[in-house]
Amino acid sequence: MTVQSLYHTFQRYRTLQTDRVSSLPIVILMPHSACNCRCVMCDIWKDNKNLKQLTENDISGLLETLKKFGTRQVVMSGGEALLNPNFFRFCEMLKKTDVKISLLSTGLLLKNHALQIVDNIDDIILSLDGDELLHDRIRNVPGAFRKLREGVDSVRKLQPDLKITARTVIHRLNFRNWAAIIDTANNIGLNQISFLPADVSSHAFNREVLWTEPRQHEILIQEKELPELKAILELIVAAYKTEFDEKFIAETPDKLRKIYDYYAAFYGLNDFPYKRCNAPWVSAVIESDGTVKPCFFHEAIGNMREQPLDRILNSEEAIHFRKTLDMETNSTCRKCVCSINLTPKTKL
Repeated sequence: MTVQSLYHTFQRYRTLQTDRVSSLPIVILMPHSACNCRCVMCDIWKDNKNLKQLTENDISGLLETLKKFGTRQVVMSGGEALLNPNFFRFCEMLKKTDVKISLLSTGLLLKNHALQIVDNIDDIILSLDGDELLHDRIRNVPGAFRKLREGVDSVRKLQPDLKITARTVIHRLNFRNWAAIIDTANNIGLNQISFLPADVSSHAFNREVLWTEPRQHEILIQEKELPELKAILELIVAAYKTEFDEKFIAETPDKLRKIYDYYAAFYGLNDFPYKRCNAPWVSAVIESDGTVKPCFFHEAIGNMREQPLDRILNSEEAIHFRKTLDMETNSTCRKCVCSINLTPKTKL
């Protein structure tokens, strides 16, 4: 281990022990507020008319903090990050701080930007909702799957070894298609696929008003469907042993079974699955208007257009939030569908 890596490891320990950020391994940026899909489980696209986007000045203002806190990975999220006309300029600026850049994308614009992607992006994470018919139906975009597949092919031709993975939200409309999703990811040449349940209870994904119970139940797997969900899960565990062993499926069988536990918890059949998470200590989310959050799901703690990021992260409010956050009892954390847990020695 080099002197520099020892220093960053020590700074990560300090952050976890003191609740004051000395190291920030991951930063999630949302370069553009709009999305080019109209997914049934997400409301981001409903606000497309109120366009917000990060600027070169915003990115320039971040660079000093990223260097100061030894940031190792910047995740470009959204909306669809590629909709920002300055996206690749942002990448050029960020690369000067020696970070890895991950792109979360719908995949619709990969083909158009393949050459710039292979020059600037270290890995791609695509949203995949089903086989071709179901993916297009859930995305509410005709030809969405075809564009995603053509985008993967275009990138592969230019850089065959670029890591391209998929993330699938499992919910009422696609859980019966689970095996086909795994096969589809394999057939289009992805390196890996991961799964998570649908968030129906937070303000994330542009929900200014929390979903009503009827709206939640459009996406929630119904109580009467839970035995079928459990049976499908066990069939997948049995049928895809090689894919688990080779990490093509990112989760272990036991972790995948927690998707059943998550949905069962809505009906009081068990507790929500316990998650080890230290996202507010190791990462920050910066939205397209400069809003800073400790993670996707918790309330904002500042805006980088009003204060530098390092000052926001170590404000009295932010430190108090981390000191008093009890993930076992906090309602947002208990129902969270996506968690990060980085030890000080975790390599990104």
